[in-house]
Amino acid sequence: MTNKERTLSRDVEAVQIPSGSHITLPSGARVTITQVLGGSYTVMTDSGLARIAGQNGDALGEQVTPDDAPTATVTETVPEPEAVWEQLRTVYDPEIPVNIVDLGLVYSMEISKRDEGGHQVDVAMTLTAPGCGMGPVIAEDAKTRLLLVPGISAADVRIVWDPPWNQSMISEEGKMKLGLI
Repeated sequence: MTNKERTLSRDVEAVQIPSGSHITLPSGARVTITQVLGGSYTVMTDSGLARIAGQNGDALGEQVTPDDAPTATVTETVPEPEAVWEQLRTVYDPEIPVNIVDLGLVYSMEISKRDEGGHQVDVAMTLTAPGCGMGPVIAEDAKTRLLLVPGISAADVRIVWDPPWNQSMISEEGKMKLGLI
């Protein structure tokens, strides 16, 4: 994507990168969209990078798609593991143009039946660096996406540090996107 300069049409909530702090970008602020992946916008501001959620794309002059809010309804539908993995592939670190699965950040995914009905998905993932303040934001994004999978009524995404992440964990596709091969 080519960087697009924009002026915010209204105040907009954002997450500062890499600290993960919640901030408000003021109406009239000039920003440059540097990346649009996984339904969110990474923008360069006067004070650094920030992530704007997709539902606030209108403040950037972008077309907003209907809200994909999780329904978390209890159904007896058995979730398809591939559907879970596909949802995880829609989650991105806002600084890296590769999804968390292809980056090798997802260590495990387990689906279990809940006593109260429906199914739970448990994910263990890591980050590229232990000090990344975006970890909770990325984990929450993953959880929200997992609740969109039919049959999933609960999700838990844990950040773990063992084993430590390294570049050899990146998939071939991810390495190609990053220009590593």
